[in-house]
Amino acid sequence: MNSSNNQNETVRKVIDAAKNGQMFLLYDSEGREGETDLTVPATSITPADVKWMRKDGGGLICTAIDFRASNNFGLPFMADVLKEASRTNNSLKSIVEQSGDLEYDTRSSFSLWVNHRDTRTGIPDNDRSLTINKLGEAVQKTINGEDFDFGAEFRSPGHVAILKAAEGEVNKRMGQTELSIAIANMSGITPAMVVCEMLDDNNGKALSKDDAMEYARKHNLVFVEGKDILEAYRSWNF
Repeated sequence: MNSSNNQNETVRKVIDAAKNGQMFLLYDSEGREGETDLTVPATSITPADVKWMRKDGGGLICTAIDFRASNNFGLPFMADVLKEASRTNNSLKSIVEQSGDLEYDTRSSFSLWVNHRDTRTGIPDNDRSLTINKLGEAVQKTINGEDFDFGAEFRSPGHVAILKAAEGEVNKRMGQTELSIAIANMSGITPAMVVCEMLDDNNGKALSKDDAMEYARKHNLVFVEGKDILEAYRSWNF
């Protein structure tokens, strides 16, 4: 089997995993962050998945959502919120993200941090999974054309970071935010995905690609690279 067939098979496997609400490993690229994220659909996540991510991932547990949904909710990029606030708060001016601040990208995808209103503190595994599930439900409702009052269900600040996919998604930005949403779109599931960077317990850095691939083999999980998702997405028949 040639490399192209191997890539296609991997993409098919990750689509099946997403459809079945299963965890998989998503690597962006050597030229970008060079990080692997534990990834699972937001509508499928459980408290056990949150525990898995915080223990075996160790990075931030974030929810990536489709650009259309975030716009329907009126969610801003956090950098824009801080820029606006810096007009009246001089202490913010020096810390607000500027063009060129990020070596690997043009801007951060962070939006608001939220808790669902039915949570208490928002941080336990069951609270975070509830917030994430409800974010997934909200995304599906607004994509279906239903009216949705975001503030009636969520409050901010909270403990779940929302990542806002770039307009044009993976064709414009090849971060885990857009890559995970591309997988959701190809899978036909709600375009809301949970991602968590995998860190190395020995050196505190991003887990190496080789170690992430070994983790995937050990745990019988699909490992997929961003370049394969990009290639498949550009030729996908929606």
